[in-house]
Amino acid sequence: MKTFPKDFLWGASTSAYQVEGGWDQDGKEPSVQDIREPFPNTTDFKVSVDHYNRYKEDIQLFKELGLKAYRFSIAWTRVLPYGKVNEAGLKFYDDLINDLIANDIQPIPTVFHFDLPASLHEKGGWGNRDTIDAFVDYCKLLFDRYGDRVTYWQTINEQNMLVFAGRVLDGGKASWRSIFQGNHHMLVAQAKAMKVYHEGNYGGKIGPAPNIACVYPKSEKPEDMLAAEYMSAFRNWLFLDAAVYGVYNHMAMRILKAIDAVPEITESDRLVMKENTADFIAFNYYNSMTVSAPAAIGSEQSKDQQSGFSIAGFFKSEKNEHLKTTEFANWPIDPTGLRVTANQIYDRYRLPLLITENGLGQEDTLTEDGKIHDHYRIDYLAAHIEQMRLSIEDGVEFLGYCPWSAIDLISTHEGFRKRYGFVYVNRDDFDLKDLSRHKKDSFFWFQNVIKNNGLE
Repeated sequence: MKTFPKDFLWGASTSAYQVEGGWDQDGKEPSVQDIREPFPNTTDFKVSVDHYNRYKEDIQLFKELGLKAYRFSIAWTRVLPYGKVNEAGLKFYDDLINDLIANDIQPIPTVFHFDLPASLHEKGGWGNRDTIDAFVDYCKLLFDRYGDRVTYWQTINEQNMLVFAGRVLDGGKASWRSIFQGNHHMLVAQAKAMKVYHEGNYGGKIGPAPNIACVYPKSEKPEDMLAAEYMSAFRNWLFLDAAVYGVYNHMAMRILKAIDAVPEITESDRLVMKENTADFIAFNYYNSMTVSAPAAIGSEQSKDQQSGFSIAGFFKSEKNEHLKTTEFANWPIDPTGLRVTANQIYDRYRLPLLITENGLGQEDTLTEDGKIHDHYRIDYLAAHIEQMRLSIEDGVEFLGYCPWSAIDLISTHEGFRKRYGFVYVNRDDFDLKDLSRHKKDSFFWFQNVIKNNGLE
């Protein structure tokens, strides 16, 4: 039986706007997450679990959990508010990184995780080509400040989900063309950031962090198989081909032409993308997709970052009758799909892989004696870890596994009712309570998994 590598990075993940709180502390600028209206019956992000002020306490819990790595994101608005260097914000991440290292936990930062500065959003956001340079300046600041202590950097979290959930421009009201122009600017910004990193000889590795999901045909009909290939190209390979090969995927480009969404691409864009590519691939996996063909309806935005969508004439999302679904949002639960997805990525790119999100969001109950019995989360994670192990047996090179999430945090669409963490935080959407931390059953289970390097 193939086991996990000795230096395997057992970790867990969060993002800045979902976990930190401290939304206006120490000179922080509002982000797009701070200025938008919360989804109905959900909290805002002002306090979250107050990780900004309680990170030392949380890191001690992460140490007890046994984490070898902590994947977090840096708030652009904290370190570079309104385009000006903010020493207080930089110091927070200095302290966070140093405290992680002091506790033998490797910091794995993501540069951008859904929280564009509001001042850039007001100037057109990613639709404005000037945002490319702003992003590169921001990245260079981070590389110079923290590069001596960071081995793995992620550029943009789930860029594909930003596009398909309509969260790039105008809340999804923009045209496909404007959305994919903003997407192209992100791809160019990513390439330029990787260029800065490689030329700076910072000593680590850098790569993207998209959400990747294998796509099944609804039936054995050849047309459904072609539909699955088209959706894979559009949802997955468009973003990874750009990051790893520096080019647009040809089948994805076919769809962009059909929906009048081909962006303006300069020759300098093509050159910088081609010459500056990823060292490894981080990816988030929650579920697989199933499609049929042809799609008889028009193109649609998906309602959240995992839901399927349809492009007329190419593919139509379908329910997979063979899979159970999650309580929230009815996402399919497909551990074997993780193995399929990992093999597809590795076969296509031959780069080391790092899972940076995978988890089950569910309502948890704190008992009177301070316990949280989340066997459903243990079952979910155990099944996915086993499929990851089997993919390693297949020959896939895995660097580590950082499930979502290290501690309870605010779900973008479902607020605080939907919990993912190994650590329970005592609050709900509209009552902060005492924000006390409590170890769930899954905490002790994952602690044992790490201790035995996945053998149990």
